[in-house]
Amino acid sequence: MSISGVKALVFDVFGTVVDWRTSIAREAAPLLARYDESIDPVVFADAWRARYQPAMQAVRAGTRPFVRLDVLHRENLDAALRTVGIDPAAVPGTDLDRLNLAWHRLDPWPDAVEGLTRLKQRFVVAPLSNGNIGMMVDIAKRAGLPWDAVLGAEVARAYKPMPEAYLRTADILGLEPGEVCMCAAHNEDLAAARSCGLRTAFFARPTEHGPAQTTDLRAEQDWDVVADDLIDLARRLGA
Repeated sequence: MSISGVKALVFDVFGTVVDWRTSIAREAAPLLARYDESIDPVVFADAWRARYQPAMQAVRAGTRPFVRLDVLHRENLDAALRTVGIDPAAVPGTDLDRLNLAWHRLDPWPDAVEGLTRLKQRFVVAPLSNGNIGMMVDIAKRAGLPWDAVLGAEVARAYKPMPEAYLRTADILGLEPGEVCMCAAHNEDLAAARSCGLRTAFFARPTEHGPAQTTDLRAEQDWDVVADDLIDLARRLGA
C-alpha cells in the first residue's frame, strides 16, 4: 500500500503513540495512596483525562487566550483530585507540580519505537499533538521516540480539531496538506485532518480507555491506510 506524494507522517500522540491511561495511573498511585489507599489510580486517570477536551474547548471557542496544555492539565488536576475525594489544598504544591508533569512521563505502546524508526527511513515523522513542545520533548527523550521534528500545539497556536492545527503544521514543515499524512487511532482526528486536505492513516488502540472501550475500535471511514499498529503501518508503507 502506498500514499503517493506523501513526504511527512504526523502523529497524534496521546493514545496513538503513548499509553496515557496506564502511565498516569502509575504516576499518580503513590500520591493518591498517601491520602486514601482505596482510590483506584485508573479511576483518577480517567477523571483527569475527562477534563481534557472541555478545557481545550474554551480556547477553540475563543473565550480564553491560547495557553499550553501543561496549564490546562494543572487546572484540571485540582478538579480531578476533588472527584476522588482529595482536597487539592491539602496537597503540597510541589507534589501537585510533580504530578502534573506525569504527562511528560508517558510510556510508548510496545510497537511505537520500532514502527516510527522504520517509517523514519522513508518519511519525515513528527508529532501533531495538542501537547506542548516541552511535553513532546520530554516524552520523546524518555520513550526513545525518533521524531525528525518536535512540534507542539503552541506552534500552531490552535488545538485539534481546529483546521489551523493541521494546516499550520503542514506549512511549518514546508509542505502542502496533501503531502502530509495524519496518523491516529482516533477517527474524529482523521476526519478533521482529511477536511483540511491531509492524507490519513488509522490503526486502533482498543485498550486506550481500558478493557471496556467502545470507541475507535475500527476504521469508521475509508482512510487512505488502515493498519493494525505502527509496525504494520510501516510494513504497509514499505518501510
